[in-house]
Amino acid sequence: MDPKEKLIFALDVEHFEEAQKLVMEYRGHVGMFKVGKQLFTHCGPKIVDFINMKNSKVFLDLKYHDIPNTVSKAAIEAVKLGVDMFNIHTMGGFNMMRDAKTTLVNTSKKLQLQRPKIIGVTVLTSMDDEAFMGMGINISVNQLTKNLTLLAKEAGLDGVVAGGSEIEMIRELCGNDFIILTPGIRLDDKKDDQRRTITPKEAILKGATYIVLGRAVRESDNPHALFEKIYKDIDDALSS
Repeated sequence: MDPKEKLIFALDVEHFEEAQKLVMEYRGHVGMFKVGKQLFTHCGPKIVDFINMKNSKVFLDLKYHDIPNTVSKAAIEAVKLGVDMFNIHTMGGFNMMRDAKTTLVNTSKKLQLQRPKIIGVTVLTSMDDEAFMGMGINISVNQLTKNLTLLAKEAGLDGVVAGGSEIEMIRELCGNDFIILTPGIRLDDKKDDQRRTITPKEAILKGATYIVLGRAVRESDNPHALFEKIYKDIDDALSS
């Protein structure tokens, strides 16, 4: 596999014009672009349309979390937008996830459009066991991730978003075809607001399907050289 296809670039920027520039600069270096809450709230569907026009893929990272009917309606709009993948929050429960997947399949068939992959957010990488204790949640990150992952698979989701420390467990539980998207990717010791971080090579070795990069590339003095290093790390991991 081309290592570029493993990379999702996070367009975590404020303005449409800045996002356009990043898409044009990096569309040959990554397999997909992530559009999150800040950018989508600022400029809406036009950034998705722009990425699609440049023949690049879109991961819509809005983490839908609401009653089943509301999330199902959002899934319909995701199909119409032409995104390649989007996420919902597994904490919305089994019925929400199942109904969203069913609606997604039916809408795609009805409109004769490609069905986006639908994946579930388990536990945010900004959270850890200490944070859980402070919230009065008496379960470990690892155990809750396991519970939510099995629920997502039972509901028919294509995969999950999960931290690096949970990749191997999820791969063993759910098999090779289950998507594992791993954020919190870091190339050094800087964690920012992420607590559960991992390097690209470690993530792929453990079994991640996709890894999300953003800040590390945007803040690099030589992003193209950085990409080449990441490609080599991914190649090494895939051939191990």
